[in-house]
Amino acid sequence: MDKILVVRSERCMACKTCVLECAAAHSEEKTLESAVNAEEIRFPRIILEYEESETFPIHCRHCKDAPCIAVCPTQAMSRPNEESPVILNRDKCIGCNACIIVCPFGVIKRDSDGKTLTKCDLCYERLEEGKDPACAAGCPTGAIKYVEVSELNLEKRKESIRKYKVSLEKG
Repeated sequence: MDKILVVRSERCMACKTCVLECAAAHSEEKTLESAVNAEEIRFPRIILEYEESETFPIHCRHCKDAPCIAVCPTQAMSRPNEESPVILNRDKCIGCNACIIVCPFGVIKRDSDGKTLTKCDLCYERLEEGKDPACAAGCPTGAIKYVEVSELNLEKRKESIRKYKVSLEKG
């Protein structure tokens, strides 16, 4: 995958916009109203974890060699193609929990129906339309961004240079 979700927890103000945007994107009509009024309320696919005074948005990392795909007995976990995120087909899912057990990030969870599972799919339908995942598109502080890997690496190199210059000035 050329683009990834990047989370900057120091920018997160726990407003839950990402959770609401996720719920809306996965609702039948793709609106917040339809998400709230749905007969079957779906869990958001992004998880907000709270640690002391910080909030950490956590999501599926769509591992290259995804253990959830390897362990799924019904092929409910798959990738439409090599560059796609890991997708869960709820119709094939038997709720065996094997994927929950092997997920290194603990982001696969039981859905509200108590039978199937839920996980982030990077809003696959939105990606197909050329849009960013809903959580990133809606984040008001830029705590969640959908960026090119090369852009992220460039940012990291620039930050390294800044830190190096500061250490030279102090030293």
